[in-house]
Amino acid sequence: MKLDRFDRQLLNLVQEDAGQTADQLAEQVALSPSAIQRRLRRMREQGVIVRQAAVVDPRQVGKPTFFIVALQVERERPELLAQLRRWLAGEEQVQQVFYVTGEADFVLVVTTPDTESYDALMIRMVGENPNIKRFTTNVALSLVKRGLTIPVALDDEE
Repeated sequence: MKLDRFDRQLLNLVQEDAGQTADQLAEQVALSPSAIQRRLRRMREQGVIVRQAAVVDPRQVGKPTFFIVALQVERERPELLAQLRRWLAGEEQVQQVFYVTGEADFVLVVTTPDTESYDALMIRMVGENPNIKRFTTNVALSLVKRGLTIPVALDDEE
């Protein structure tokens, strides 16, 4: 899908706050509210906007613990990687999964209520995925910044 400057402006704005109304967005983009609604609908239908989500303050919901996990696999056979990817994608506590270069094969962002819950998750992960060679864990001491915003250039540089 070809994105013009208006689409790009809208993407930046809704990534910051998807709860804005078409009228509020129209005040920031030189388009009518109906044109904004059409563009947003088209970008959802075309898969540019994948979903909308609420960002929750962890302190307001029990102060979960965040873990950054570097995961190494034994063998990088496609079927074994696909099985592990499916397992990770199905776990609610695994927030993000990156397939990476370097010493680790995957980097995960995991959140659990406490270290005991994290330990249970990792025991289950290793038990259900025998291709895992090892993992290392970093515990987040504080949350400095969290987000999924992808900066979208306003001009047509691709």
